[in-house]
Amino acid sequence: MAKRAPIPQDVLCKIKHIEIYTRRLLSGALVGDTRSAIKGTGFEFDQIREYTQGDDVRFIDWNASARMNKLLVKQYTQERSRTVLLAVDISASRQFGDKNGSKADLMTHIAGVLALVATYGNDNVSLILFSDKIEQYIPPGRGRFHSRVILEALFSAEPQGTGTSVECVLKQLARLKRRDGIAFLISDFIDDNFETYVPVVSRMYDVIALRCLSEYEHALPNIGFLTTYDLETGQEVMIDARNKGSESFSALLHNRLEKQNTLFKRHGIDVVDITKREHCVGDVIRFFRRRMCY
Repeated sequence: MAKRAPIPQDVLCKIKHIEIYTRRLLSGALVGDTRSAIKGTGFEFDQIREYTQGDDVRFIDWNASARMNKLLVKQYTQERSRTVLLAVDISASRQFGDKNGSKADLMTHIAGVLALVATYGNDNVSLILFSDKIEQYIPPGRGRFHSRVILEALFSAEPQGTGTSVECVLKQLARLKRRDGIAFLISDFIDDNFETYVPVVSRMYDVIALRCLSEYEHALPNIGFLTTYDLETGQEVMIDARNKGSESFSALLHNRLEKQNTLFKRHGIDVVDITKREHCVGDVIRFFRRRMCY
C-alpha cells in the first residue's frame, strides 16, 4: 500500500483550529446537549434512573430496584445510522470574496463544522467535492479518523475544473441512493441549468442548500464602471455599477437568486444564505441538529 503524502503544516493547523472551535460550540450553551434520550426504547444503554409514571414496565431493573428499595428503570439512547452527505463547491468562483474573506474559506469552514457535528452525533458522513465535474468522492464513514480524512480533503482540495455544475453533483447524489440521508449542497450556485435533477434528488434526500455568497453578490456598491474578471471562464467584462434599473448587474443577480428560491421552495428544499462565517455557524449547527434530532 502506498504511503499517504504528508499533510502540509498549514492544513494541520486549520484542521486543529476547526476541531477546537466545533468542540467549544458543542460543549457551550450555544448549541446544547448532543444526546437525545428516548425513554424505554433504543439500542444503546445510557443510564439507570428512578421510575416515573408512564415508563414502560418492561424496562424496570428489578435487581437494582431491590437493592435501592425503589423502582428503577434502564434508559437508552436512540442509536442512529443516518448518512450526512456534504456536497461542496470547489470551483474557481469560490476564490471571490470581500472584507469578510473569500467564499472558499466560508464554504470550507461550514462544511468542516457540519462534518464534525455529524461525527460527534455518531452519524455516517460522506463528502463530494465538485466543480464542473466530480473532483473527489469520499464514501460514508464514521469516527474521528474518518472525519480527519474529510477535513484533510476539504482543506487540501486542488480542483482540476474551474466552472460550477450543480447538475453534476445532483446526478452523483441520485446515483448513490443513500437511505435516510440528509444532503447539504454548499455552493454559490453560480449555475443556471440544474433544474432537471432537483425534483429527483429532493425526493430521495432531505436536502438543504447553503448558499455562500459575498456581500457584493447580493448588491454592488455604486462605484461607477468596473472591469470584472470571470474566475471560471477567464472573460473580462465591463459593468456599470451606477445603473439601478431592471437591466443592471445587481438586478440580474437578484433575479437569479429569486429564480433559485422559487425552484427550491417548489421542491421542499430549505435555503440558508450565508455571507459572514462568524455570525452564522451557530445558527447552521442549530438548524442541522434540529433536522437530525440530536
